[in-house]
Order: sequence, then structure tokens, then C-alpha cells
Amino acid sequence: MSWITNPQGTPAPREGPRRGAVTDGVPASPWEEFPNNDTYPRVPDPAGLEPDRAVSDTHIRYKEYRNKMEAEHNAWAQRKKEREEKLARGEKVGPEEPDPTVEEEVGCLGLLKFIAYLIIFLMLAGKFFTDSFLWEYEGKWARLKTYIPTNQRLFSEGLLTQFDGTDSEKPVYLAIDGDVYDVSENRRTYGPGGPYHFMAGKDAARAFATGCFETHRTHDIRGLTESEMQGLNHWKKFFADHRTYTKVGRVVHPTIDPSSPIPEHCDPKKGQSPNPRKETKESRQAGREEQKLVHQEL
Repeated sequence: MSWITNPQGTPAPREGPRRGAVTDGVPASPWEEFPNNDTYPRVPDPAGLEPDRAVSDTHIRYKEYRNKMEAEHNAWAQRKKEREEKLARGEKVGPEEPDPTVEEEVGCLGLLKFIAYLIIFLMLAGKFFTDSFLWEYEGKWARLKTYIPTNQRLFSEGLLTQFDGTDSEKPVYLAIDGDVYDVSENRRTYGPGGPYHFMAGKDAARAFATGCFETHRTHDIRGLTESEMQGLNHWKKFFADHRTYTKVGRVVHPTIDPSSPIPEHCDPKKGQSPNPRKETKESRQAGREEQKLVHQEL
């Protein structure tokens, strides 16, 4: 393995000695494709086993470094022993001194500390430049309740009506196709006196799809056309992705009787659409099973 310490030795010619052979007393590298570029100073072998052998002085430097580290460690161990003896005698001592020869590893804890310090630095910078720790960001991701798993709460229709904004001490909720959202950030729109106050405290999914806000304030979405379903999905995505509205749970509706009449459209022309979204027997059965499961959870 002396080729590692002496890669500058005479390389084996392409058609000369075999790979790894000794040339002029210096073994050639077993990998011919690696050049020998050792430029370290060379000194006689400190072991003295081969008087004519020269080795890189990195061995000497490394040995000196190891001896220095060992001496520092022994001195620290002696100071630690003396400190423990003083403690045993009840004498006052200073803080415990860490081992100066131990190399600190970054690890996961160090990485977490770095991230924490970085976050603190960014928050302080935001406070300095914008007078806001969050750089004037006021979206839902800046509120603690966004990260608290409270979006699995189940509401009855009666309970949901208590959050229609009439009580200023309670938040304003609305539901769309079963999903309940906190829209308190826009109380002027959904609260009393607001243009969409009639949507608060209830699930008016059909009105979102058809635009019949006076007559379709119901969760019944049977018979919607494909375009109306696309409109409903658009509004569902709007509330789900909104930067200030947060989902707080689901509302449990009573089962819809499949034989009951479908709400009439407020626009007679749209009510006669030739492409209604038909409700199959399987979809009705799936809906009943879902309602049964939700009631069991309650």
C-alpha cells in the first residue's frame, strides 16, 4: 500500500512491469488510469525499518498532531479529575470544561438549530423592515389554527345555523357540498347586512351551482347539468384554496328521499336543459351508505 503514500513514484510503463509491480524500489499504482501527483516533501522512514526508504512528511505531521491532541486530552482529563475532587470536598468550582479534542458533529440537532436561528433572523428582519414579524403577510398560513387538526369536526344542520354571523362572539361559517369553512375574515360579506349573508350558517351547494340564490339554498345537487357541476367544483376549489378561509369540518345532512321532486330552476330555459346529470341507482345507494357512516361517527 506504499503507492498511496508515494503516488509520485515511477509509474509502470504501458508495456512494462505488470500492474502493481515494484519499479526502482517504489511500487507503482495498481490503477494505471490514475496519475501519480504526490508533491509532498519526503523524509526518511521514521520507523527505521528500511533505512533507504523515504516517505511523505504527512505521516510526521499527522503523528505530531495526534500527540498534541492526546496531550490536550490528558490535560483536560486531569483538570476534570481535580474538579470532581473539589466537588467531593464541597469546594466551589467553575463550570465544567468540555473536552477540547472532541469534534462537534452537526447532525439533525445542529440542522434544526440552524433552521430555528434562520427563522428567528428572518422574523426579526421582517420586524425591522416592515414592522411585522411575518413581513406583513396576513393569510391563513400565518394563523396557528390553520395547523391545528380541527377540520374534522362534524356539524348538524342545527348547529351550523348558530354560526351565521348574528352572534358577534362566534365565527361565521358556511358549507358547500358538505365542507364547512370559516369565512370570519370576510364578515362584512357573509355577516348580517352583507350581500351573501343568506349563504352563512347553511349548505347552499345547489345555489353555488345554479345561481338561484333565492330558491336553491339547499345541499340537494340532484339533476345538475355537467356545466353546473363544473361551476360547483369551481366554488369548492375557491374556498379550499382561499388564502384566508379555512376548513373547519363537515356538516351532516339528513338523507334525501330519491322520490322527492328536484328543486325547480329559477330560469325556466335552464330548467329545460337537455343534458341533466342523471342520478343512478348506484349513486343514490352510495349516498345513503355515506350518510349512514357519518351518523355512526356522530
